[in-house]
Amino acid sequence: TAMASHLGRVAGSRLTSVPHGSRRAVASSSNLPHHGLWLNGSRSEAVDGAAVEVENPATGSAIATVACGSAADIHAAVSGAHDAFQEGVWSKISPRSRCRVLFRVADLLRQQLSDLASMETLQTGRCLREYKAQLGRVPEWFEYHGSYAASHGFEGKLPPLSDVADHVNMVWRVPLGVCGLITPWNHPLLIASKKVSVALAAGNSIVLKPPMEAPLTALRLAELLEKAGVPRGVVQVIPGTGPGAGESLVQHPLVDRVDFTGGTATGVQIARSMANVGKVKPYCAELGGNAPVIVFDDVRSVEDAVNGVAFAAFVASGQTCVSVKRILIQRGIKQEFTERLVAKVAALCLGDPMLPETDLGPLISQVQLSRVQAQVDKALEQGAQVLCGGQAPGAARCDLAGNGYFYEPTILGNVGLDNTAFVDEIFGPVVSISEFDSEDEGIQLANTSRYGLGGAIWTSDVRRAHRVARQLRCGVMWVNCHHRNDPSSPWGGFGHSGIGRENGPDAFEEYTTTQSLTIRTSDVPENWFGDRSAR
Repeated sequence: TAMASHLGRVAGSRLTSVPHGSRRAVASSSNLPHHGLWLNGSRSEAVDGAAVEVENPATGSAIATVACGSAADIHAAVSGAHDAFQEGVWSKISPRSRCRVLFRVADLLRQQLSDLASMETLQTGRCLREYKAQLGRVPEWFEYHGSYAASHGFEGKLPPLSDVADHVNMVWRVPLGVCGLITPWNHPLLIASKKVSVALAAGNSIVLKPPMEAPLTALRLAELLEKAGVPRGVVQVIPGTGPGAGESLVQHPLVDRVDFTGGTATGVQIARSMANVGKVKPYCAELGGNAPVIVFDDVRSVEDAVNGVAFAAFVASGQTCVSVKRILIQRGIKQEFTERLVAKVAALCLGDPMLPETDLGPLISQVQLSRVQAQVDKALEQGAQVLCGGQAPGAARCDLAGNGYFYEPTILGNVGLDNTAFVDEIFGPVVSISEFDSEDEGIQLANTSRYGLGGAIWTSDVRRAHRVARQLRCGVMWVNCHHRNDPSSPWGGFGHSGIGRENGPDAFEEYTTTQSLTIRTSDVPENWFGDRSAR
């Protein structure tokens, strides 16, 4: 009911079907709540009338329909965002004025936390308890970036020149223009807010393409932004497919920056797509991860470490870019740790993610469920052993088994360095366990990956924690904890985990650029071609 009160109804006769992977096309008689595109400050249908159903992964049933944008819709959105930027309705007002608006956005988000959390759970299947905790932090991104831009971000510099006696150099930062943002389905509102908040604080206009699997909270965010005072046209939200809307967005000549979160293969394809049309523009990509956790035998408590690693691995059903996938345990505690972890994981509750007693919800779709099962099957063919899980649950384990896209939390042992469970990211509730002897061996195992986003260390020795962290090729690390995130702390990785950084001053600088002005202050005439002694 909370969702329906914020959605329109489908006028079935004006909507056409659209192929989109596992997304079902809208039936002509559909009476589901409906979302249009957010184009120039109002709801709009796609130019071609296309729409798809948004599915509840826990039940397999449709909860709403959403317009599905194409290249024509992207062009209209980018053009509108470009016009707004050129007019200066947002880009040319003071950073403090933008800050005040972003603080109002934060207030509105807090007021609607309950509805937003429910909407996220319905469209992604992630547990409501988790979303209430996560979304309670989202307003901080708007407050942080608004405050930083107003207080520090646009401060100029006067670099000392070698000819300082008669020249002054002034450097200042300016917004880029239209930013194309492409966000994933696993944290729809959080990741959209991380990008939108800093882009707006920097004075840019944006075109956001949320995922077709989970577009609802991004569309709600657009409404809240306008309600808070962001002028019309500055924010455009166009749900659409990657090959249709996504490719058109990254290739558009009026888009000045692209920011993407998603899989590594897609991130590479975006870079190739921009290059193919001869576009050179700033590009940030937060891509895949295959996070290691190193558990040393000097941990204060094996039980505490097990509880922490279980959280790191299985929150959000393992569908997080920094979820632990490779558990590396020092030999002295390997047996005890493994036995305790298997017992804990085997007891986790799968079921309705709206209920507080549920530990794990479903995967996002049937496509993802099939992909995870195929990866586990391949790992077993390569010699891995199932210590627990390894399959979709039966009715005894999960009341919604057979309806939703559930998968048992899975631990794999006997995993070699060339096993797919060690080499590749399995984006679901699946982890592998490996053993090491020395500190150096643990570090080597952790770094044996083409990814380098998240990583964690469990130890009671602060010297070891710092020493090991300095040697890990991970952009985001934790000691005796996991998944902690803050708008002030940089977020990004090495290698196949992407380029650029989110959060903190690093993100603000990526959403702005510098201009440099050198002024000659001397009254002495300058004549290079007439004075051979001129310097």
